[in-house]
Amino acid sequence: MAELAGLEDPKTRAVNEKHGDDHGVHLSKLRALAKRLKTQQELAQRLWETDDTAARLLAILICRPKAFERDELDVMLREARAPKVHDWLVNYVVKKSPHAEDLRLAWSADPDPVVASAGWALTTERVAKKPEGLDLPGLLDVIEAEMQGAPDRLQWAMNHCLAQIGIEHAELRTRALDIGERLEVLKDYPTSPGCTSPFAPIWITEMVRRQQAM
Repeated sequence: MAELAGLEDPKTRAVNEKHGDDHGVHLSKLRALAKRLKTQQELAQRLWETDDTAARLLAILICRPKAFERDELDVMLREARAPKVHDWLVNYVVKKSPHAEDLRLAWSADPDPVVASAGWALTTERVAKKPEGLDLPGLLDVIEAEMQGAPDRLQWAMNHCLAQIGIEHAELRTRALDIGERLEVLKDYPTSPGCTSPFAPIWITEMVRRQQAM
């Protein structure tokens, strides 16, 4: 904790706080520290218990994803209110866990929109890598009905799923593009030069173009 405190940078904190993340440790320094520590499950659990955002990010980097029980991961996700902690926990830990599918189903139906967004993130992963058994037209029905009015984090996750369906599944691409065009979610989102807009029709079209050019 002392070492993390020593890595604190006010400028980094100011940038992070604009995104809702209350820490000031540059992620490259956090990764370097994790590389030095290597995998340490017990230390990871103790760091998580501090409730400090930088410590929790470090915990995610040095933990053993398959060592967590299903209910542990559920509690951790509900405690992870900082967006970066939430995202890393889902992407670096839950996706590698044997409990990922069980949690995907449970979280997708959760009344808490932040928890539900984690369920959608896991669904997007399956759309891309293991779509067998998913009701893709049914997912598009839910997105069409609920995405426009969803809270920000949930809306973002549903939009990512919409784009992924359009990118990966040619037979549903026209419908995915149509939903994106009509709902106009993230249409005006500020996008840096050289980056692809998160507006689903632009995102889908660009990624398909890249795939076809390969």
